[in-house]
Amino acid sequence: MKKFTLIAASFLMTYMAQAQTQTTKPASSAPVVTTPTTAQIEPKDITKTLEFKNADYDFGKIPHGKQAEYELTIKNISRDSVTLDRVQVGCGCTTPKYDANKKFGPGESIKVTLGFNGSSEGAFTKFATIFFSDGMQKQVTFKGETYKTPDTSAPANAPLQKMKAGTN
Repeated sequence: MKKFTLIAASFLMTYMAQAQTQTTKPASSAPVVTTPTTAQIEPKDITKTLEFKNADYDFGKIPHGKQAEYELTIKNISRDSVTLDRVQVGCGCTTPKYDANKKFGPGESIKVTLGFNGSSEGAFTKFATIFFSDGMQKQVTFKGETYKTPDTSAPANAPLQKMKAGTN
């Protein structure tokens, strides 16, 4: 009885495995029409559609804790209108300012302001991804280095302090 159950189970599993891989043709002879899904539509070539100014920006050295901003200019160099859908930043220390769903035509430019709060110490590199209509997207970067300013402008000079007080 155990052999029979084992053989029956193996036949059943083989049958189920084959059923998963078999394809069936439609019963009618009419052609099957498929519509492209979002995943099947290829995005436009962004280099032939948009031109970016300051896509890789260097702040240089900025004081620690001081907010810094710069403007990214995007120009439409195509014949069609493009819509700026959204800007996604890599962390909470980066703040984008832009007009969501802003449509701009051929030859027009828009600006995206990217801000950095300066809270990290030392060198930094941050990213922002900008999403446009027709599945286009562009990742921009900005970098720099923060430095801490000293608490006092110069170290205390004890002999000078004695001279000012008039004691020798």
